[in-house]
Amino acid sequence: MVVKNVFENLGYPPVHIALGEVVTSNPMDTENMEKLKKQLLDYGFELIDDTKSRIIERIKNTIVSLIHHNTVDLKVNYSQYIESQLNKDYSYLSSLFSEVEGTTIEKYIIHQKIEKVKELLVYDELTLSEIAYKMGYGSVAYLSSQFKKVTGLTPSHFKQVKENKRKPLDEV
Repeated sequence: MVVKNVFENLGYPPVHIALGEVVTSNPMDTENMEKLKKQLLDYGFELIDDTKSRIIERIKNTIVSLIHHNTVDLKVNYSQYIESQLNKDYSYLSSLFSEVEGTTIEKYIIHQKIEKVKELLVYDELTLSEIAYKMGYGSVAYLSSQFKKVTGLTPSHFKQVKENKRKPLDEV
């Protein structure tokens, strides 16, 4: 709503708004683009205007959406999924992501999955076996070893000390 209001106040009502993306019917002049950047920054948003950054943001949004906002179990080939969502070759996307972010897409996916596992552990509604299945892990042992590698804790120990152990998604 904030982003929509900022665009409307500048006289550029959005035709389409999605996570990290706004489409307007008219191109914005330089003066209004600067106003837009300042107003978005005032609300804690930043304008991503170069192609590489937009692609990286789309990769991140695709991964976050799949892992955190998906209701089906995560038995998916991530490289094929990302490639299909962005309509670009995965090796190009992977190289670009590593170059700009300093980490691989695979590591980013692992960190996002572990954050989701933390969330599910905190909710305490599913067993570790159910979480492993839901998150697409082949076994509880594999989930546990990856969880410990990333967090330094076992899932059961995390459950005991769960306060203040989760990170906001934008800090992952």
